[in-house]
Amino acid sequence: MGVPPVDLRNHSRQTKRRLMAGGLALFFVVGTVFIAATYGTPAAGCGLAFFLAALMPIGLIGLVLAGLQWVLERAGRDDTESGKKE
Repeated sequence: MGVPPVDLRNHSRQTKRRLMAGGLALFFVVGTVFIAATYGTPAAGCGLAFFLAALMPIGLIGLVLAGLQWVLERAGRDDTESGKKE
């Protein structure tokens, strides 16, 4: 009855993604509700639009980095295992 091996890098990557998604969702929901409670629903819609606009550069940077990682993996130059390609 051994414990099956777990890929800790994959688990860490998945956990980080989930934490970021949860934090962003919490930020959007709580921020929009606070704006709506303070200034009304039209301002909350505007605030939500600005939140989304502020995330566009971050998303584009993430997309570029993911594309670069994909290109390097296809070229066989992925150095994530040991720091050196053997």
